[in-house]
Amino acid sequence: MPGTTTTAPAPPPAKAKPRKKATAPAGASARGRVDREGAVVLIAELFREYGYHGTSYGQITEATGLGKGSLYNYFPDGKEGMTRAVLAHVHGWFEDHVFAPLEGDAEAAKAVAGMFKAVDDYFHSGRRICLLGAFSLYDARDAFDREIAGYFTRWVAALKTCLRRGGVAADKAGMLAMACMVDIQGGLVMAQALDRPAVFRDTLKRSRLSLDVALEAVA
Repeated sequence: MPGTTTTAPAPPPAKAKPRKKATAPAGASARGRVDREGAVVLIAELFREYGYHGTSYGQITEATGLGKGSLYNYFPDGKEGMTRAVLAHVHGWFEDHVFAPLEGDAEAAKAVAGMFKAVDDYFHSGRRICLLGAFSLYDARDAFDREIAGYFTRWVAALKTCLRRGGVAADKAGMLAMACMVDIQGGLVMAQALDRPAVFRDTLKRSRLSLDVALEAVA
């Protein structure tokens, strides 16, 4: 009508996007059912996000799509068994991609470079926490102290072996290996605390430089 104004109707509110359910394609069977390895991967990510005590069975069944019966079949010892499987999975990855290559026949400097590349990839350049490091600080240390200590001891020993192979004296190699471990874990904590992944990458560069300098000095 003359002299009146019309306004367009307001658009309907946007629908909230449903939360995506975690999936593990590599751990699914041909029929789409998550197998034990796939369940371990998914449970590990829950532990990273919520912690050991903060992760509920409800979250585990939702993430894996497995009922309590299937979970019990895979993990007869319950949540403790799940956690030991997760820690073994993490240790196995590092054994294949970090520890064994450090102790192999490759030139020490190349093995060190490979270690830092694998570490950066695994921790998503500082965007992913170290599960064993988190467990060691709180949450589940008492229950899994042997697995946690074994992981870090193995890493320090493998790096020391690599540096010794490159000609670095035993005492210095041990000191450098431990300092590198402190750098990696500290860099991860600070990257998460400050929400600045670049802190982790910068820490890796500085730590690698100290190892490279030590190797070059005895070359």
